[in-house]
Formats: sequence, structure tokens, C-alpha cells
Amino acid sequence: MTEADPIRIILVDDHAMLRKGLRFFLAGFDDLELVGEAASGKEAIRLCAELVPDVVLMDMVMPDMDGAAATQIIRQQTPTIEVIALTSFQEEDLIERALQAGAISYLLKNVSAETLAEAIRQAHAGHSTLAPEATEVLVKATRQRASRHDFGLTGRELEVLSLLVEGLSNAEIAERLVISVATAKFHVRGILSKLGVSSRTEAVALALQQDLIP
Repeated sequence: MTEADPIRIILVDDHAMLRKGLRFFLAGFDDLELVGEAASGKEAIRLCAELVPDVVLMDMVMPDMDGAAATQIIRQQTPTIEVIALTSFQEEDLIERALQAGAISYLLKNVSAETLAEAIRQAHAGHSTLAPEATEVLVKATRQRASRHDFGLTGRELEVLSLLVEGLSNAEIAERLVISVATAKFHVRGILSKLGVSSRTEAVALALQQDLIP
């Protein structure tokens, strides 16, 4: 590809009207070329293998195969293809799944044509673009996880803490986790110490306030 060649794009979305709108958007930029469209994840995988585009605009929620699964396969088969997640959803798990699958960017469908075009150029150059809403979700999730880690609770202690929140006694916790009552008491004491509280009630209140339960 020479410097003057347009960036070749495949558009993947199960809604025909949205594909039509994006097709119109992309037509307004001389450096961008739409070379194919797919209405499903499986069709996208086939088209990418056949056409080898530079960038894929990938919907995340589709009926036969979601965008994250399709993205992972496309990236495994052809690592040079960059995928931009383009969706209406901004849930934490969806954003993380898309990025973990190999998407370089995450944008919402209400993005402007100019922003989308620049994100495509940036993706082709190997740079990420995240929608402000997606960035906010990820920052919030990271801060919540960090607050959990600040207390130094182990995985087992988090399990016990979640059972305290449910209102279980030491004996019930021991039964649920298949441990001795003495071990359950040991974990509870450790939790109270690490949280800096003196009672189970305070521990439960702090867990709920700080969102400590995964």
C-alpha cells in the first residue's frame, strides 16, 4: 500500500439501516474506502480472510456470533487487520471483552463522522481511540478494583466477606465453603483487621460502601 492509497474498510453490523448510514458517512472521505459489508460475525470472518482490509468497524452485539468473538478470530488469522468496536453499548464487561479480544478502539454509534474517520486513521497507524463514555466506565471499574486491593484481602477473604454480607454465621460460612468453624473464624478476624473495623456489621457496611464484593 502506497501513501496515496485509501484505507480499506469492512463494516460489520446486523442492522442494514445503520450500515447504510455509515456507508454514506465514509463516502465523504477520500482517504477511506469501504470494500465490504457483513451482517454477522461469521460473515465478517469470511470477508476479512478474502479481502484482508486495513480496518474493520465491528458491531459488538449480533445474533449468531458477537463482535468480540469475531474480533478475536480475525486478529488471530490476520494480525495486521485493526478492529474498531462500534456499538451502542457501554457496559464494562463488553468494553473489556472487546479490548481483550484485540480491538484497538471502542466507539459508540453516536460518534460524529469526523471523529469516526480520525479513529479509523489512528487505528490504521496503530493508535487507540476510546469513547469518553467507555473511558469513564473503565476508570471507574479500575478504581473500584484498586479500592478492593488496597485492603489487601485475599480471594478466600473476599469469599468470606461476601457471605458475611449475605448474613451467614461462622458455622454457615464453614458449611458453605467446606472448612472448619475455626478456619471461618480465623478468616473473619483477618477481614476485620484488614478493614480496620471491630464488628461484622461494620465490615458489611464498609464492603457495601466500598463495593468490595466482586
